[in-house]
Amino acid sequence: MALINENYLKLPGSYLFAEIAKRVTTFKAEFPEANIIRLGIGDVTQPLTPAVIEGLHKAVDEMAHAETFRGYGPEQGYNFLIKKIIETDYRSRGVELEEDEVFVSDGSKSDVGNIQEIFGVHNKVAITDPVYPVYLDTNVMAGRTGGFSNGIFENVTYLICNAENSFVPELPTEKVDLIYLCVPNNPTGTTLSKKELKKWVEYARTNNSIILFDSAYEAYIQDPELPHSIYEIEGAKEVAIEFRSFSKTAGFTGTRCAYTVVPKTVLALTANGEKHPLNKLWNRRQTTKFNGTPYIIQKGAEATYTPEGQAQIKSVVKYYMDNARIIKEGLESIGIQTFGGVNAPYIWLKVPKGLDSWSFFDKLLHEVHIVGTPGTGFGPSGEGYFRLTAFGNKEATIEAIERIKNKLSL
Repeated sequence: MALINENYLKLPGSYLFAEIAKRVTTFKAEFPEANIIRLGIGDVTQPLTPAVIEGLHKAVDEMAHAETFRGYGPEQGYNFLIKKIIETDYRSRGVELEEDEVFVSDGSKSDVGNIQEIFGVHNKVAITDPVYPVYLDTNVMAGRTGGFSNGIFENVTYLICNAENSFVPELPTEKVDLIYLCVPNNPTGTTLSKKELKKWVEYARTNNSIILFDSAYEAYIQDPELPHSIYEIEGAKEVAIEFRSFSKTAGFTGTRCAYTVVPKTVLALTANGEKHPLNKLWNRRQTTKFNGTPYIIQKGAEATYTPEGQAQIKSVVKYYMDNARIIKEGLESIGIQTFGGVNAPYIWLKVPKGLDSWSFFDKLLHEVHIVGTPGTGFGPSGEGYFRLTAFGNKEATIEAIERIKNKLSL
């Protein structure tokens, strides 16, 4: 009989969003007439912009003619998109990259989950707590985290982020090898300054650590003093891999396109101390397990870099950030403490006294028919907090806040 990967059995319960879906389904069966507003999962609601649609249509037409038809593309992505990424997202901020340091993919969730494959199972992992579940769960599946007890894994370093430290993680007191940072942060909606990021880069350089830097929400940063890329920090190209996505920036949650930057100067060691560039390992992984993002989708992504495309996606970002402001101001007007929502599309709120995260979830669902995300699903330090997203449509967002203000018993 075939044997299973028993590391999967270490995963506690069901995946967070599967549990949410289960509870909502049960509620709908009991109250089918309820008008549920979903502010939980971070899926977008606004349509793809005109520039993107035009780019997609042109690419579809190309596929109808033999002379412009394309089959398998390069696993790393087409150069027409990679060049635009480097020119617009990095060179404009003083960061130089080579074309073979950028890898186009079908989503940052895939990449941040798969990147751990190029690292040994004995690496010590550090994650912020609370954290996006994929960072932790994929390391559990790989057998890198040890046993699970009292809500934590024994071989994981948890970097506690809460209101007491303004959600700024402190450097580990022990040596760690892999450090996951999400900036702006999902779920807390907070971000880090250049000064704070510099500390992490210096720690990684001193300890031969690798920073896995998820900047999927960088387009939502409003403060001009805040960095959009870790490579704006001197020395980061020696120790950091960066993940970016078109999902929340340009509404590609359903069309799937992202990219990962692996500078050739980022090195890691073999067991006998030999240094190897991670760029080559990631390239080998992708060429073996990935056939590339569809040409049509990459042409749609390329269209976001035209002048019209840039203006249009900025308008969509503003739409969602207006929602964030509506949520934040509405909650604060009734005495609920909030964080985030200024440089990120997530609002992280303190659960009212007497409730835990899941009981507040049930209260919101049953009393005002609103779905959010319990903070405890993001880790032990998420207990007592709750996440709402700004990705709904504006009318529903306004309605949700009015219900909370006028109908939720606190």
